[in-house]
Amino acid sequence: MFKTLFKKIGNLFRRKKSGAIPFAERSREAAKDIPLNDASPSRPSKSQGRARKEDKPRPQKPPQERVQRTPAWNPEDFQVPSVDGKIRFHDLDLPPQILHAIADLNFQYCTPVQAGILPSALTGRDAIGKAQTGTGKSAAFIITILTRMIRTPIKGGPPKGFPRALILAPTRELVLQIEKDALGLSKYTPFKIISIYGGTGYDKQMQSLKDRSFDIVVATPGRLIDFQNKKLLKLDKIEILVLDEADRMLDMGFIPDVRRIIYSTPPKARRQTFFYSATFSPEVTRLAEQWTTEPCMVEIEPEQVAAESVKQVVYITTSNEKFPLLYNLIISNNLERVLVFTNRRDQARDLAKKLLSYGVSTALISGEIQQNKRIRALEGFRGGKHRVLVATDVAARGIHIEDISHVINYNLPQDPENYVHRIGRTGRAGSSGISVSFACEDDSFHIPDIEAFLGNDLVCEHPDDALLEEPPIPETGLVTDDLDAKLEPLRPRQRTRTGSRGQRGPRSGGPRERSGQESRPRAERPRSESSGDHPGGSDPGSDDKPKRKRNRRRRQKPPHKDITGDES
Repeated sequence: MFKTLFKKIGNLFRRKKSGAIPFAERSREAAKDIPLNDASPSRPSKSQGRARKEDKPRPQKPPQERVQRTPAWNPEDFQVPSVDGKIRFHDLDLPPQILHAIADLNFQYCTPVQAGILPSALTGRDAIGKAQTGTGKSAAFIITILTRMIRTPIKGGPPKGFPRALILAPTRELVLQIEKDALGLSKYTPFKIISIYGGTGYDKQMQSLKDRSFDIVVATPGRLIDFQNKKLLKLDKIEILVLDEADRMLDMGFIPDVRRIIYSTPPKARRQTFFYSATFSPEVTRLAEQWTTEPCMVEIEPEQVAAESVKQVVYITTSNEKFPLLYNLIISNNLERVLVFTNRRDQARDLAKKLLSYGVSTALISGEIQQNKRIRALEGFRGGKHRVLVATDVAARGIHIEDISHVINYNLPQDPENYVHRIGRTGRAGSSGISVSFACEDDSFHIPDIEAFLGNDLVCEHPDDALLEEPPIPETGLVTDDLDAKLEPLRPRQRTRTGSRGQRGPRSGGPRERSGQESRPRAERPRSESSGDHPGGSDPGSDDKPKRKRNRRRRQKPPHKDITGDES
């Protein structure tokens, strides 16, 4: 290779000494001697082409208006006067991003739960809260989580599948509500939040966990364990763990799953834990002591929530007068956002259908309704599409819908705690609300237990006669196809049975008849049709051939052979 290179270099020097003209120069000289044809168009030079381009007028762009950038948000723009006995969010030294989101949500003062937990939680202490829904406990742990992640950032975010904070809740509705609150408070932060729950969206949730990394995970225990088994989530780097509605998880049998999840997180000395429960039984108290370290305790009694912000009314009525009373309350008072509770699914479904038949826009949520339809019903009720939302106790906890004026207990709950959870859907965040309960011969005996749980007596009264008048009979057009279309979202999910039996349909219960043969008693049939002494069903001397019987014997298995080849 070197010899070839030296040879080329030598040829280049010899060519330069001899004065040889390079090939490129010879081709240019030869091109000058060739005469140009006058008819052939001459190609303009670069300078001429540039001049022609410059002669053309350039289109003038319209002057663009300068976009005025909005100035950066300043905490001084969010002025809240100081009031004795109340703690402002300004007093907690929160990051500007969180304070900006709080200003957008128009939160000014801390609720009693927030005022008791936030000062200690922001320093890294564990917290145990005994509080009902609607007291602002969700905002307390969300603000703590966001503040900690802002003050201790991770460059590039957490690795895929390793969240920094985990929030466990017992129901899908509560998970979606916590996610919504977290998205509102983290609007001006770069953190990513995902909700994981059962019932729907399995493939979508799994694909999101495969594609992206998330800082905060809000989940129900069952679906979280499912994704843990698939190695899509690892809880080794959890910094903050939140258990919301721990008593409800205990009642629903989730504690073994919760214990398995907690054991997969770092030890309690290396993580911050929030433990919330509406009631504290001995077992719930024991779990709180096991999973927290020197926590701060905050307790809000249920009677404080029920008595201060909600006006409670109990109407003594009969079961037949319930629907006229409900209808007249909605129509006469022109109520636009009413939440009605029943004890059973069938009661809720029948009541929703009846309200729809009388022309009242109604939505339904219960355990038998598919999750996507439940979410659509909640959003329609929240957006004002439906005046009435009929629900079972599945919606009694964790659902925050603003401006619910009335909560009506169509059936009094059997558990006094559910009464507090139901009426907690109205009068939230300091606003006022009205709770109306119907006490009939079927459930009025629950009133003493509710009064004992609340610690105060309920005022029972008889409704006015005008409220008990029968509503006008609905038009016939409402009980036809239009009503069926309206009731389509209310129909429960139907489970299809798999297998060959489900494909070919159910077996008929009666005996099988041959084609062309009348159904008549066996004794009245001729001898040729009924079974006689002859095995074929006819006399030996008869010309008719014996009918072939169906062979119902099982197929015999081949005889077993041992190793030596002899049949056993």
